[in-house]
Amino acid sequence: MLFSCQPDKDNIFSTSPYVLEIPNHFPTINNSEDITLEGVNLGRKLFYDPILSDADKISCASCHIQSLAFSEPQALSMGVNGDLTNRNSMNLFNLNWQNNFFWDGRVSSLEEQAIETVSSHIEMNGSWEIISYKLNSHPEYPNLFKSAFNIDDIDSNYVVKAIGQFEKTLISGNSKFDKFYRGELIFSDTELRGWDLFNLDGPYDGADCFHCHQAPLFTDNIFHNNGLDSDENFNDLGLYLVTQNSSDKAKFKTPSLRNIELTPPYMHDGRFQTLDEVIEHYNFGGHISSTIDPLMKNLGEGLLLNQSDKDALKAFLLTLTDEEFINNLNHSDPNYN
Repeated sequence: MLFSCQPDKDNIFSTSPYVLEIPNHFPTINNSEDITLEGVNLGRKLFYDPILSDADKISCASCHIQSLAFSEPQALSMGVNGDLTNRNSMNLFNLNWQNNFFWDGRVSSLEEQAIETVSSHIEMNGSWEIISYKLNSHPEYPNLFKSAFNIDDIDSNYVVKAIGQFEKTLISGNSKFDKFYRGELIFSDTELRGWDLFNLDGPYDGADCFHCHQAPLFTDNIFHNNGLDSDENFNDLGLYLVTQNSSDKAKFKTPSLRNIELTPPYMHDGRFQTLDEVIEHYNFGGHISSTIDPLMKNLGEGLLLNQSDKDALKAFLLTLTDEEFINNLNHSDPNYN
């Protein structure tokens, strides 16, 4: 009898830890202990599966394309019913170092971000009741959720938990810049000049980029009004819509400049189609408004970069493209490899 009461070792639930590959020059993180191989594989499958949307029309990957650093080439995304979102789709990488999401930072976790996107009537228009039914009735998903979370009934909490685990594996840190930073190669004279401009105050001598886009993540992950519009042209109030603080009008989250070559159009509304336009916006100095960031200190005169300076700055920005990241099969659609 004593023997028969021992736990059945074959039925003990266990998962395999997923070890994130953190670049040595990146900040340390403390939230990787809950990531498992089973959860990541499940999240990857869900990320590419239109089953989460109304009528199975679109997936997360429809607006977050790996070859474009998990962004998309349209200014505004089109949802399942043909409606357009009001903002540009943000890229997805290095999310472990972020503590808020969306251009206005209105949620504080990847799970909340996924819940909102799937439920949005403009985007995926998914009903969690219907999604749960589809997943529980699916020939594969019940076993995958059982393996990842030891559950028999699939609900939204575990769906977004799995997607979040996959998204945490999207780490980009092996661009030409990173190899230069690690001493594995040297920059051309033009690229080196661009790197110098990036890290120096303007006008005349620098491009003032480093204040908000410091290496190695190339974002400060906070919110700024970068002079896109004057007060009378504020069409999107950004962070203000979350905080209701008048000083936050037209402030948006700083996007990472990593892979910027791959992620046009630029800004929260996709107004700039090219890097040259972005550089010229800052060179011009921006539009004066009541909430303009103090870091935009060259209003009026601008940065005064000449064409050679602008070309050098662009050359440096192109070194931030991570070909290994956008071709990593572990991040690709599992149905095709």
